[in-house]
Amino acid sequence: MTENSSELAPVGKVGSWLSANNWEYEVLPPDHLGIELIKVSPDLLLPIAQALYEQGFNYLQCQGAYDLGAGKELVSFYHLVKLTEEDSAREEVRIKVFLPRENPVVPSVYWIWRAADWQERESYDMYGIIYSGHPNLKRILMPEDWVGWPLRKDYISPDFYELQDAY
Repeated sequence: MTENSSELAPVGKVGSWLSANNWEYEVLPPDHLGIELIKVSPDLLLPIAQALYEQGFNYLQCQGAYDLGAGKELVSFYHLVKLTEEDSAREEVRIKVFLPRENPVVPSVYWIWRAADWQERESYDMYGIIYSGHPNLKRILMPEDWVGWPLRKDYISPDFYELQDAY
C-alpha cells in the first residue's frame, strides 16, 4: 500500500487483509455503491487475484475496460464477489489495473475465473488490451481484419468499412 493512499480513502476489509499479508496495492475511493476499490500493478494482478480467490472471492461478476482519455492510461477492471450460502456474508471488491496506451499488457485471469474468457476478449477487441496467457485472445465483436480499437477515445473512425459477403 502506498503511504498517502490511506489519506485519500479508507482502507476496507480486503485492503486490510492485503496489507496484513504484505501485498503492494493502492487504495482508491469507494465506488458510488460504497464497494471497495483497489489499484494493483499489472505484475501483481495474477498473484493478488489468486490470493483473493483462495480467500473466497469465487465469482468474477464483471471484467471490463475503459479509456481515461486521449493520451492517458487504459484501465482493466475486475468486480469480484465472495458468494456464500448466507447473504449477510457476501463481500465485494473491485480491482483496477492502469495500463499504458502504447503497450497495454496484463495477465489473463481466465485460469482463475473462466468467466473472464469472453469479457477479456471484448476488452481486447474494443481497447486493444493484451491479456497475456488468454487461451483464445482474438476479436469477438469486430471483423478480424478491423484496424484499431473502436472504444479508445482517440480512435478515428474510418470513412467507410466495406462489408464483404454481407448477403
